[in-house]
Amino acid sequence: MIFDQLSDSLCRVADLADFVKIAHPDFAFREAAEEACRNIGTMVEKLNTDVELCQSLRRLLADEVVINSLDPETRRVAELFMFDFEISGIHLDEEKRKKAVNLNVKILDLCNEFLTGAHLPNKIDKRVLPEHIWCNFSAEGNYLQIAGLHADCPDDLVREAAYKIFLHPNTEQLSRLEELLASRNSLAQLVGYDTFAHRALQGTMAKNPETVREFLEKLSDQLSKRTQKDFEIMTKMKMKLNPQSSKLMPWDHPYYSGLLRAERYNIDPGLYCPFFSLGACMEGLNSLFSQLLGINLYAEQTQKGEVWSEDVRKLAVVHEMEGLLGYIYCDFFQRPDKPHQDCHFTVRGGRLKENGEYQLPVVVLMLSLPHSARGAPTLLSPGMMENLFHEMGHAMHSMLGRTRYQHVTGTRCATDFAEVPSILMEYFANDYRVVNQFARHYKTGQPLPKTMVSRLCESKKVCAAADMQLQVFYAALDQIYHGKHPLKKSTTEILKETQEKVYGLPYVPNTAWQLRFSHLVGYGAKYYSYLMSRAVASMVWKQCFAQDPFDRAMGERYRREMLAHGGGKEPILMVQGMLQKSPSVEDLVDALVSDLDQDFETFIMDS
Repeated sequence: MIFDQLSDSLCRVADLADFVKIAHPDFAFREAAEEACRNIGTMVEKLNTDVELCQSLRRLLADEVVINSLDPETRRVAELFMFDFEISGIHLDEEKRKKAVNLNVKILDLCNEFLTGAHLPNKIDKRVLPEHIWCNFSAEGNYLQIAGLHADCPDDLVREAAYKIFLHPNTEQLSRLEELLASRNSLAQLVGYDTFAHRALQGTMAKNPETVREFLEKLSDQLSKRTQKDFEIMTKMKMKLNPQSSKLMPWDHPYYSGLLRAERYNIDPGLYCPFFSLGACMEGLNSLFSQLLGINLYAEQTQKGEVWSEDVRKLAVVHEMEGLLGYIYCDFFQRPDKPHQDCHFTVRGGRLKENGEYQLPVVVLMLSLPHSARGAPTLLSPGMMENLFHEMGHAMHSMLGRTRYQHVTGTRCATDFAEVPSILMEYFANDYRVVNQFARHYKTGQPLPKTMVSRLCESKKVCAAADMQLQVFYAALDQIYHGKHPLKKSTTEILKETQEKVYGLPYVPNTAWQLRFSHLVGYGAKYYSYLMSRAVASMVWKQCFAQDPFDRAMGERYRREMLAHGGGKEPILMVQGMLQKSPSVEDLVDALVSDLDQDFETFIMDS
C-alpha cells in the first residue's frame, strides 16, 4: 500500500504534466510542464534504483507466509514493482546503477528531441519546384515549407515533391535516432537483457520478440497475395489517370486506395456528416453504454479555473447501481497550437484509499473536431465518429478498471492489450444496429439508410490488405531497430531493405522515413501492438458481440474479465477469460485476415 501511495503521488504530477505539456493553450504552462516531466522522470529512475526501497519489497516477496496471504492483485502489483526495480538495474553495483539512471535520463532527453525533430517542416528554394504547385505549400520569402506528406492531394507531382522533400534526411535527426537506439540497447544489456526488445516485451501478451516476429511473418505471408492484388488495382487506377508516370510509388498508396474506396462504393463523407452530429454521436455512446454496461454519461458544470479552454466539457460517468465511477473531460475542438491528434490521458488513477473510499479516476479525451458552422451543430465525418468511439473505449477502460492500486489502474496495462477496448469500440461504431440508434439527419431527423452503413463498412476493405501490410512493415522495422546491436547497416539501409522485402513498394533514394516515425518514442519495440490488439478485438467482437451488440450479459462478462482488472492481471489471462480459450498466433492472424473478406450480402446488394 505504501508503494502504491508513492506511485500515486508521483503519477498525479507526472500524468497531469504529461497532459499539460501537450494540450495547454499557454506556452508558459506547456514549457513548465515539460520541465516537470523531466524532473519527475529523473526522480522515478532514482527511486527505481533505490536499494533500501527494493530490499524492503524483496523481503516481503521472500516471506512465504506473507505472500500466501496476499490476494492475486496485490501479489501481481508487488511483482510489478519488483520488475520495475530489476529492469532499472537494481541488482547492479552502485557505479552501474548510476550509469543506468544516467542512461534513462539521456534516453528521455533524446526521445523529446527526436519527437520535436520528427514534426519539423523542411524548407526548399521555391525555384526548384514548378510554379503551378507552389500554392500547395506555405511560402517564406524565397522558400517553401513542406510540413507533411500531402497524402490526399490529387496532384501526383505535389505528393511526390512533398514525399521527397519532407522525408529528405536531416543529419542531426539521423544521429539522434542512432544515439537513441544505441542508448536503449546499452541500457537493456546493462540490466541483463539481450536486446531492448526483450526488455520492452516483458509482461506483454506477446512476451518476447520471437513471438512478435512469428506473428508478423505469418501475417505477412497471409497478406502477400491480397496485397499484390491491391497494388495491381492501384496501378491500373494510376495508369488511367496519369499514363505518363504509371509506376506505383509510396506516395501513391494512401491517395489511390482512398480514391478506389470512394469510387467503388460512392463514399462521399459529405453525404454522411449530416447524420453524425456530435450530440447524436454522444447520445449513441450513452445509449450503448447504458444497454451494455448499465452506465450513463451526465454533463456537469465546471468550477471557475477548472478547465483550460472554455469549450472543454466535463462528463460524470454514473453506474445504475454503483453510482459515480469517475469523470471524463472532453477537449474535442480545434484551437491554435493544439496538436492534431486524438488521444486519451489519465489525469488521476483509480485506487482504494486508506480510509476505505475509492479514489475516482479522472481522464481527458482529446480530439480535433472542427467548430460548428453558424446555425448548424458540429458534424463529424465517419472517420471522426469512429475515432470518438475509439477514444471513448479507452475512457471506459479507465472508468471501469476497479483496481485496488493505481499502479495498475485502467489503461496502465501491457501496451499490446491497452488498445483492445478502444479498437473493439470501432466494431460497434461500424455495426448498423448500433449506428441506427443514433445516426439521424440533423435537419430532417431521417435515419441513416442501412445501405449507406453497409457501403461505408465494405469500402474500408478496399485495399485494406495493402494498408495492413504497411503496418506490418512499420512493426517489423521497429523490431529490427530494437533488436541485436550494433545494427548491421545504417537505419536508412535497414529501412530500404525492410521496405522492399516486407512492404513491396520501392524505396525512394535520399529519403529517410524513419526520421518521421514518431511512434519509435512511445512505442519502441511495441509498434506491433496495434495489430495484435486489433486481432484480439476482432475475436472478442465476433465471438461475443456480433450476434447481439447490446447483450447485457456479455457486456458484464466483458467488464468482469477484461476491463475491471486494468493491468492487475496478466493480459493473456484476461483474453482467455473473455474468449474461454488462449488464442494462438495462427488464431490472431486468421482474425485479422478474415476481417478483410467482403460481405457477400453487401456485394449482391450493390451489384
